[in-house]
Amino acid sequence: MYSKARSTTPFCANRPTHSRLVADRLPAGRARDGPESTPDGARMPVRVILDTDTGVDDALAILLAMRSPEIRVEAITGVCGNTPLENCIRNIHLTLSVLDARVTPVVAPGEDRPLVRELAYAGEIHGDDGLGGVTSQVDADGRRTYPDPVQRPSTVHAADLIPDLAGRYPGELVLVAVGPLTNVARAVMKDPDRMRGLREIIIMGGAFETGGNVSPVAEFNIHADPHAAQIVCDSGIPLVFVPLDVTRQAFLDAGTIDRFAVEAGARAAAGATAGTGSARAVFVRDCTARYVAFHRQNRGVNGCFLHDPLAVAVAAREDLVTTVPARVDVETAGDLTTGMTVSDLRSDRWGEPNARVCTAVDVQAFTTLFEERVLA
Repeated sequence: MYSKARSTTPFCANRPTHSRLVADRLPAGRARDGPESTPDGARMPVRVILDTDTGVDDALAILLAMRSPEIRVEAITGVCGNTPLENCIRNIHLTLSVLDARVTPVVAPGEDRPLVRELAYAGEIHGDDGLGGVTSQVDADGRRTYPDPVQRPSTVHAADLIPDLAGRYPGELVLVAVGPLTNVARAVMKDPDRMRGLREIIIMGGAFETGGNVSPVAEFNIHADPHAAQIVCDSGIPLVFVPLDVTRQAFLDAGTIDRFAVEAGARAAAGATAGTGSARAVFVRDCTARYVAFHRQNRGVNGCFLHDPLAVAVAAREDLVTTVPARVDVETAGDLTTGMTVSDLRSDRWGEPNARVCTAVDVQAFTTLFEERVLA
C-alpha cells in the first residue's frame, strides 16, 4: 500500500511555483540562452558536473560527456551505488585513461553509503569491479588489459565541491546525476543557497508510466537512496528526470558493439594510437560483455540500455527529448513501494510542478550521436 511519507526538510518552503518553472525551464527543442552564447552567436559549452556511481553505463556516460563539444566537464564526483565508492573512483580514472585526454576534470569522492537505507550494490549486473570485470581482464601474453590507472582524486568531498562550483558559476552549471542522489542531497543540506545557483539537475532515475527495474515500481538510483531523492525533489532547484520510460528506448545492439570493435581492431593494427576511436570501441566491447549477457538472460534483448548516456545527451542536446512539467515525490516508507517516483503526468492538480519529466526520445538521433562520439 502506498504511504504518502513526505519530507520534513526546510526546503519544502522553497518549492518552485509554476511561474518560476516557466521562467527557469525551456520546452524541449529550444536551445538554452544565457552565458553559453558568445558575442558572435556561437554556443559555448555547458558547464557540467557528472555525479556517478561508476558502473558500466556510467563509464559510457563519461566517455560521451568528455567527447561532446556542447559540454565542458568541470568535475566528476563519485557516489556508492552500482559498486563500492572505492571502485567507483578507480573506474572514473580508468575510463578517463581510455580517452588519453590531455586535460581531465577534477575527480572527487563522495558518500559511501545512503542517508538512511542499508547499502546495496548491483554486482550481478555490473560485475564485482563495477566495469564488467575488465579490471582483471588479461591479454594473450598474460598482462592486464587495463592496468590500475593513476589516481589523483580531490581531497575535497563531493558534497563540498558541488556547491563550491555552483557558487563559482551561478546560473551556468548543470549537475548530471546518474547514480543515487546521496551526494546531491548532502550538498543541498550543507549549502542550500549555493545549490540553488545550479541551472538545473538532470537526474537519470525514476519510473513513471513503466515498471521499475529493482521492484515493480522503483528504479535503482531512486530506490538506492529514496530519502536523498526526496530531499532533492524538495530543494527548489530546477529538475529534469530522465527515467526508465525513455532510457529503455535508448538501446545499443550487441552487433553494433562488435562491429565497431572489429573495425577498431583493424585500425589499431594499422597503427592507431590510444585515445582514438579504436581504444574507445574496444573498451566499450570489453566492459559491456557481462552487461549485455545480463540483458540477454534477464531482459530478453541482445544488447544493453544506455540509461546514463541518455542523461548526458540531454545536457548536450535538449532537443533529443520531449518533457512535461510535473510534481514529483518519492516514496520513502512503503513496504512494497519504496523508491517509487510518485507523479501524475496527466495533471497538475496534485501540486505545483517541481520538475520536468522526459516522456519521449528521438531514438535514432541519440543512437547516431552516441555511435559517432563514443564508438567511431
